[in-house]
Amino acid sequence: MALVIPSDPIEPVPLQADANGTIRIANTRVTLDLVIAAFLDGASAEEIAQTFDTLDLGDVYSVLGYYIHHKDDIETYLQQRQRQADGLRAKLGSKQNHAGLRNRLLTRLQNK
Repeated sequence: MALVIPSDPIEPVPLQADANGTIRIANTRVTLDLVIAAFLDGASAEEIAQTFDTLDLGDVYSVLGYYIHHKDDIETYLQQRQRQADGLRAKLGSKQNHAGLRNRLLTRLQNK
């Protein structure tokens, strides 16, 4: 399910989906995932704006307010993103062959 961002001409929510469906804050590269994770870890809007210096404090407050009002939809989106990330990690991990890497590196170190 794609997260639907309402378009309110009076007070727009500063969220934009990119071509891959990743939701970012305003015209930045900061993802919704990062802002919500920081908020859930106890960071205030001010701390989030300081951490991600490309974010406007007002935008952070708008995003957090949107999150609070649409928690179920955003949680569904975040869970979907986590599943995608887990799938990608598994796919990349299966393509990498680390068998014997430690032994080869230790051998190389001993031969120097």
